[in-house]
Amino acid sequence: MVLDKLGSSLRDALKKVANSPNIDQKVIKDLVKEIQRALLQADVNVKLTLQLTKEIEKRALTEKPKPGMSSKAHVIQIIYDELVGILGEKKELDTKKQIIMMVGLYGNGKTTTCGKLARHFKKKGRKVGLIAADIHRPAAHDQLSQIGELIDVPVYGEPGQKKAPKLVKNGLDHFNTYDIIIIDTAGRHSLEKDLINEVMAISKVAKPTEKILVMDATIGQQAGPQAKAFHDAVDVTSVIITKLDGSAKGGGAISAVSETEAPIVFIGTGEHIEDIESFVPNRFISRLLGMGDIESLLETAQGAIDEDMAEETMNKIMSGKFTLIEMRDQMEMLANMGPLKKIMGMLPGATGQMSDDDLEKTQDKLSKFKIIMSSMTEEELTDPKIIKASRVKRIAMGCGMTTKDVRELLSHYNMSRKQMKGIMGNRKMRKQLQKQMKSGDMSQFGM
Repeated sequence: MVLDKLGSSLRDALKKVANSPNIDQKVIKDLVKEIQRALLQADVNVKLTLQLTKEIEKRALTEKPKPGMSSKAHVIQIIYDELVGILGEKKELDTKKQIIMMVGLYGNGKTTTCGKLARHFKKKGRKVGLIAADIHRPAAHDQLSQIGELIDVPVYGEPGQKKAPKLVKNGLDHFNTYDIIIIDTAGRHSLEKDLINEVMAISKVAKPTEKILVMDATIGQQAGPQAKAFHDAVDVTSVIITKLDGSAKGGGAISAVSETEAPIVFIGTGEHIEDIESFVPNRFISRLLGMGDIESLLETAQGAIDEDMAEETMNKIMSGKFTLIEMRDQMEMLANMGPLKKIMGMLPGATGQMSDDDLEKTQDKLSKFKIIMSSMTEEELTDPKIIKASRVKRIAMGCGMTTKDVRELLSHYNMSRKQMKGIMGNRKMRKQLQKQMKSGDMSQFGM
């Protein structure tokens, strides 16, 4: 999950509140100090940290809980509200015809993010074009072209062109009939004057609807001045934060949005082209505090799972059929939703229940099971009971695994089959599943 260390520190602080016999002034002050420490360690701006924690302390000491709410739940709600408040309102990028200009320093992942954004709009049925306007980095055009080819989105560029505004003008003419045009501008290692002048010139020519600042979550406190410089130059309208999955200090980039007053619209959660997710402040804070994010989980499932396949699998299970084929289909649907760590972060109360090592081991085990099943015959997948010692040995040799690995898969299957049998034997639960199937809500069955 993003910002693991910050999330862990905040959850530890909330546990102390939950375990306190009484919520008094000392508990509140200790809580505020722990939150301050957690935020500062994550490189959240000092001024913003003090402002936030001062407001939490003031509200926790003066406001009375709502009717029916305990004092502990009241304090936790205040922390949640204030953390959501610093992130601003949710913003979704419009899918209507528009021009989007991407700005940011070199190394922040701007070019890759252009591709991720193009893929996002293409999935929504829009006709998208990319303009390679970085005339300074030799490989920039080639990189964007490769990304464009990967997602089947055309790229306009003029290798050798020395004037970026002219290239952009030609690119806009080329993509005149397109719905969404995304401009990848140049970056630098630092905020040099010629970089700022160039993005200002491009903005003047392109007249973009959206001016999106791409920031690297790992840069910490430098994010503030960077955000301010770009905002002063082109009036930033939105922010995308990259590399938030592996950063302990992403708070610097998140708090830097206060310099632009422009909302975060997406966060990068990995290196792959699909590793980008819409930023919804209340959901983000829910996951950070270990409260889960069921809405995002369902959206992830809907985007990753083949509903026809899910329905077919569930129909077989409902009829009492659960072979290795059904188990394999379930595992594939789960894998399509992304890393287990990401999924666990969306489940209420699941964050922190398994260590990163345990999650990685489980992920590896599932991958190993899929390889083993690829070495089985259709007959064995359909009727696992026939898999005895000689078959176990053959399957292991066929996939490069040990006989112990094969037996572990069979043991896992037998346990899963018993669990499914128990669920199907529960009349109330079976009716609930049938109701969800009829309503067409198949998204969760990949779990």
